[in-house]
Amino acid sequence: MFMRTAKESILRAARKSDEMLEPYEWKRSRTVLRRERAGNRPDLADYFSLVQRLNGQVIRLSPTGRGIDGKPQYVNPMDINLNYSEDDNPLALKSDFILSLCELVIGGKEGLQPVDKTVIDRAVRNVYRPFLADPDPAKMPILGDLYDELLRQPEPEAARIAAALELYVSGSLNVFNHRTNVELSNRLVCFDIKQLGKQLKKLGMLIVQDQTWNRVTINRAEKKATRYYMDEFHLLLKEEQTAAYSVEIWKRFRKWGGIPTAITQNVKDLLASREVENIFENSDFVLMLNQAQGDRTILAKQLNISPQQMKYVTHTEAGEGLIFYGNVVLPFVDRFPKDTELYRVMTTKPEEVSESGK
Repeated sequence: MFMRTAKESILRAARKSDEMLEPYEWKRSRTVLRRERAGNRPDLADYFSLVQRLNGQVIRLSPTGRGIDGKPQYVNPMDINLNYSEDDNPLALKSDFILSLCELVIGGKEGLQPVDKTVIDRAVRNVYRPFLADPDPAKMPILGDLYDELLRQPEPEAARIAAALELYVSGSLNVFNHRTNVELSNRLVCFDIKQLGKQLKKLGMLIVQDQTWNRVTINRAEKKATRYYMDEFHLLLKEEQTAAYSVEIWKRFRKWGGIPTAITQNVKDLLASREVENIFENSDFVLMLNQAQGDRTILAKQLNISPQQMKYVTHTEAGEGLIFYGNVVLPFVDRFPKDTELYRVMTTKPEEVSESGK
């Protein structure tokens, strides 16, 4: 009885909310909180079968630049399109991204100084001038062009920034110093950054977000919504640069027809970020599954959850939890039918994955 009543209540609330939000669909954003389980592997295995079955594209970013099929796969962090910003000059927003990228590369507690930012901004404007005058994809700048332009600047700070970029331009980590050679117009694109390793993963996360923003701007011009799912979202909030950019992206997406969804199993790391309040405040929908004791305590305080409601995420089975939609909090039970093709391509349980592969 409870299960049926809960489902009916959820459907009624969802239908009512859909009616209210129909003209404003771009406002929707979601956060999914789940407890880590042994059979829940946060890697491409979670999504590869589903993306493949739906004729989507998997882009594997790795230090070697080789995709799943062994062929080169490159994504250019300097990519830009003329719809990149609401302003007449899309460079202001792109410059902000490149500043974040350079700050991540240079590192240190103090980050970029005011003179550093001025030099980078000037180099960015110079390096994009030919492309903006004639938007030919063959003229799209790459990281090496920015490096060369920095070396042409008279300030000693420019040489220091260029020296930090050298590893990513002509050094062993130059995977992002190429023009994009993968097709990003597929309706379903999955970015796999697991192979990037420690040194490149932070850059990879930032660059994928910018590539997604590029797609959002293109889709908006075509009056299309863009759904963006970020698994292991707590990793994006771990570094100051990626965290600040993630929150900016989160807010910006909602105004541009984007529907971002953050997914994480590591709630403690998520809540440790100074930016998490901005994420929750800008999330219309939160789905919470079974939580560990320590996480439950933190979440109860953060989301103002009553002890009675907390029972639905305490020692519960898979597919059970709480849904937060605006001011509505509903418990739910979802017994997804296992005898379906959709279940077979979505399951991440090792014994079921091996069975479906036979």
